[in-house]
Amino acid sequence: NLRNCAYLNDFYEPKIIYPNMTKFMPFVYDKHQFFTNDKSFIMTGENLEYLTAFLNSSLFKFAFKDYFPELLGETRELRKVFFETIPIKYPDDVEWYKKTLAHIEKNKTLGLPINAYLKEIDEKIFSLYELTGDERLLITLTLGSDLFSVELSKEISSSVRV
Repeated sequence: NLRNCAYLNDFYEPKIIYPNMTKFMPFVYDKHQFFTNDKSFIMTGENLEYLTAFLNSSLFKFAFKDYFPELLGETRELRKVFFETIPIKYPDDVEWYKKTLAHIEKNKTLGLPINAYLKEIDEKIFSLYELTGDERLLITLTLGSDLFSVELSKEISSSVRV
């Protein structure tokens, strides 16, 4: 017997899916009505494409990683309560993020590279937050040039289940 799920209809809407515990902090935009298990969470609302880009950005990982408690082996626990205090600036050009996310999805489906899009997103978010060249360089050097490694791709793939 299934219990009542007040947010069941949210699974039929566009959403962001993210794991409860992770080393890589992946946030996946879903418009395909995927359901998740109890090891992941969803975010619903407006401007999800931008929010997905922001949450996967270098700036977010650099500035807010420590908002989430560290568990064993550099794994972080991502829960709603920890997101509530993160200041998020919204851009005027939300459509750009929708188009860019669509390009990323298409390229991933076709097995084509996405790094150029990810770097573009980082640059747009750096500009939105008015980061200096030195601040941008610090973030890039601290996180490394290849943020979206094979391990991250595997974690993203395994975090979404039909």
